[in-house]
Amino acid sequence: MSTAGSRIASFLRGAAARFGKVPWREIREDAFERAALVLKAACFVHVVNAYVVGIAFVRPSSTVRGPSMLPTINLTGDVVAVERVSPRWGSLAVGDVVILLSPENPRKTVAKRVLGLEGDAVTFVIDPARGSAFQTVVVVLVYLLQVPEGHVWVQGDNIYSSRDSRQFGPVPYGLIQGRAFCKVWPPEAVGLIGQKL
Repeated sequence: MSTAGSRIASFLRGAAARFGKVPWREIREDAFERAALVLKAACFVHVVNAYVVGIAFVRPSSTVRGPSMLPTINLTGDVVAVERVSPRWGSLAVGDVVILLSPENPRKTVAKRVLGLEGDAVTFVIDPARGSAFQTVVVVLVYLLQVPEGHVWVQGDNIYSSRDSRQFGPVPYGLIQGRAFCKVWPPEAVGLIGQKL
């Protein structure tokens, strides 16, 4: 055998011996522990985002779009923090800004302000662009009224350009995904979203 061939054979025997001394069991256990840790962290982040607090992108290029919440939510784009506990416990207040699935198109998410809870009388302009005709809706469970228990009345802050409860009626709590409480982007708009009455 040539010297080159014996060197290669010697190298391969040495590599096999070194390869056999690698603590594969410990490496495998460590890899499983790390993977389990990453999986637990991902589950924790998912649960917090889905059930406690999350981020919503409120801008024209996302599903939440349009001028209906001007000037509260910027037309060029805002990122807001959304807490998801209040709607689940039914503890929304009049004046809260909520993120909800549109009753007209469930693939669309909209931002609106709560103007009435069950048991409240809500006065609103039917068509603000054509005049100032008012209509009152009482939000209680009464057979003659349209708004049942477990619903809220929502409207956009820009009443001249908003599709809201004036068109699609009261919204059930089940469509509400969370209450927007703070703007986190753009930097010049960072701050709490106040209740506007």
